[in-house]
Amino acid sequence: MTELLWLDLTRKCQLACTHCYNESGPDGTHGSMIREDWLSVLDQAAACGVREIQFIGGEPTLHPDFADLVDHALNNGLNVEVYSNLVHVSAECWQLFERKGLTLATSYYSDSSAEHNTVTGRPSHGRTRTNIAEAVRRGIPLRVGIIAGSEAQRVGEARQDLESLGVSRVRVDHVRPFGRGGQGQGQAPDMGSLCGRCGTDRAAISPTGDVSPCVFSAWLSVGNVRDAPLYSILNSPAMVKTNASIRSRRTPQGFDACTPDTDDECSPGTPGSECTPRN
Repeated sequence: MTELLWLDLTRKCQLACTHCYNESGPDGTHGSMIREDWLSVLDQAAACGVREIQFIGGEPTLHPDFADLVDHALNNGLNVEVYSNLVHVSAECWQLFERKGLTLATSYYSDSSAEHNTVTGRPSHGRTRTNIAEAVRRGIPLRVGIIAGSEAQRVGEARQDLESLGVSRVRVDHVRPFGRGGQGQGQAPDMGSLCGRCGTDRAAISPTGDVSPCVFSAWLSVGNVRDAPLYSILNSPAMVKTNASIRSRRTPQGFDACTPDTDDECSPGTPGSECTPRN
């Protein structure tokens, strides 16, 4: 049974991170899914036993229906995690983030504003850092992933900086070879670089409604929620076949963050591994 759904609401983002796994950015769009489509997905998810929803993107707070969708998920009894760059947080979003059943996650790259901003492509460091501190001040459950793109990156200093702000859940992860994180322009995504547990109790839905085994495998659509019920897609022969293909193609070089004893941070609001889907 699927327990976690990533809702990839939008490919629009204020930032243009060099490693973005789905190539989101300022020119991204909200796709073809409309408000009613996402509300239906949430209703179906709750009905078929999904427990955890992660709103991700892009920057999910930029979606015009973001607040309504989070509210609907929480009212359906779903646990919610919002993965935001925390560049801009409106007063409405702060109120939403303080709701019971919601946790926050974000990415951080360096204590050095210059190094952080080089990764994001925008002068974002100060705003993200300020909003991390504000989330801590408000008592909002928060986890932060430090994504290491090189051995020279100030990862240790970034961790110390976050801890000085009061962040207790900090994990370090590597750049995933998908989207802009892939080596070389136009490189086709490789199943062998997936962790191998994609589709195991989890799935992702893109801004166009395509369902895939995880956010990193969006090119492996097994159905579309605008054409078929969510439950039937999650339990379809296409999903079973795709999951089997991923496992058969997994290589020794494949990233192994989401192993059975360390994958709990893939799920919203739980402590544990270094698996941070925003990477």
